[in-house]
Amino acid sequence: MLTRVILSHSEELSNWGRFQIDQKHFRAWLVRSHASFTEGERFEEFVDTGCCGGAHYIEFVVVSVEGSGPVTSETEIEYTEHPGCDLDGGWGTQHEARP
Repeated sequence: MLTRVILSHSEELSNWGRFQIDQKHFRAWLVRSHASFTEGERFEEFVDTGCCGGAHYIEFVVVSVEGSGPVTSETEIEYTEHPGCDLDGGWGTQHEARP
């Protein structure tokens, strides 16, 4: 069983984005939507922007993997940061006239 995965995201991820990816349902989604993780793998995941919002995707990079086999509900998922890439997030993702 895969026991632990460390995923990195941009250091520029907003507080709102950090709140979203730390939610129990988001972590559960990562487990359900990935059969496995491979070090160096890059992928994007959609996070909720609310009832009025457009799409907001966050890119993740798999930094390390402990154990082997499939991802399960017991797989621990941790986050770290990598240098930013001009991410935007929060309520502003829903409006053209954001600051």
